[in-house]
Amino acid sequence: MAIILSDAGHWKHLLPLTFTRPVGVLRPGILTMAEAWGLMAGQPVGFSTEDHLATKFPGAKADTVREVDASLLPLSELVEAVLRLEAGEALTHRGRTLAFCRAGFEPLEADAWEKLSTTWHAKGYPGEVIAFERPWHLFQHCGRAIQNDFAFLTKHRTSAPLHASNTVIGDPSLIFLEPGATVHASVLNTGNGPIWIGEGAEVMEGSLLRGPVALGAHAQFKMGTKVYGPSAFGPGCRVGGEVNNSVMLGYSNKGHDGFLGNSVLGEWCNLGAGTNNSNLKNTYGRVKVWSYAEENMLDTGLQFCGLVMGDHSKSGIATMFNTGTVVGVCANVFGADFPPKRIPSFAWGGASGFDTYEFERATETAHRVMARRDVELTTEDEAILKEVFKRDSVEEV
Repeated sequence: MAIILSDAGHWKHLLPLTFTRPVGVLRPGILTMAEAWGLMAGQPVGFSTEDHLATKFPGAKADTVREVDASLLPLSELVEAVLRLEAGEALTHRGRTLAFCRAGFEPLEADAWEKLSTTWHAKGYPGEVIAFERPWHLFQHCGRAIQNDFAFLTKHRTSAPLHASNTVIGDPSLIFLEPGATVHASVLNTGNGPIWIGEGAEVMEGSLLRGPVALGAHAQFKMGTKVYGPSAFGPGCRVGGEVNNSVMLGYSNKGHDGFLGNSVLGEWCNLGAGTNNSNLKNTYGRVKVWSYAEENMLDTGLQFCGLVMGDHSKSGIATMFNTGTVVGVCANVFGADFPPKRIPSFAWGGASGFDTYEFERATETAHRVMARRDVELTTEDEAILKEVFKRDSVEEV
């Protein structure tokens, strides 16, 4: 048996974050969706995704496959319902298909996720469904994801000890330190949710954390960092300054003073010192963002929405991002004044305009950046970035 996480038509709606990963590799909380589904279901996990991602993120072979909409948070009731499915059955919720169970050699129909054919026996699911279908859903549902992951990861386990120099406000049982994590002379408030500090992660002195907050393995909160939850930071991140209700998928840096709010950053991003983003319009109106799926500006329905940045993108010192700015992959943004709200991949420049960041130079930088975390930019990674360059660089927009 195996779980297949299918993009299920959501991939384009989650760009630019999904240019370089399937929907199932997004990390809204402590775990990626794939990690959470695999651990909670106790089964190997594969992917049904875009062709240019399939080599790095393959499917899974098994006699029986349960193919699940990868945008779904694996709440325990939902996981149990999926595992109860028999071959030929589909799990549905209010007209939406959540999962299929099939023999491993039987592919789904091309339009299976959009329209449930009569060949499937539909089983209704009455429970809670939380889905990540747009980039801003990651920070909107971050708190629920952290709580879900925290409950699973800490069950029947004991936290590493919290140093006596810290101040705890709220329930101390909602603080969990993995082995090798260190927290000194900081204030941890669990009144609104748990705080999870990953293996080998460090919270430096003077940090102020208001849960729900997750800090990934070997990540770091710099001295005096202020984090308002719900916020989640994947492995290897470096975080300083002020952060409010934001998600960094992993290995990204916001190491200096500056504000990041209601935002999502991919992996290997770097925000220069003094970078700030607006998360609220002066009119207090609803925020519009660039949608790759609609190829137009889209009303998020949100009053608070900041920055969405794809993998390997960077900002120079004192960069200002307007409310609802979307930055592609491998972009370098710098200079005075606000840059445009839609910045394509491999863009080099700012408010005065953009040149194309040459692919070879961009990948050279990526090699150097990743080597600092002892991670290799593989030939598979380069092939993925090459495809992004073809689709979304300044030359192509």
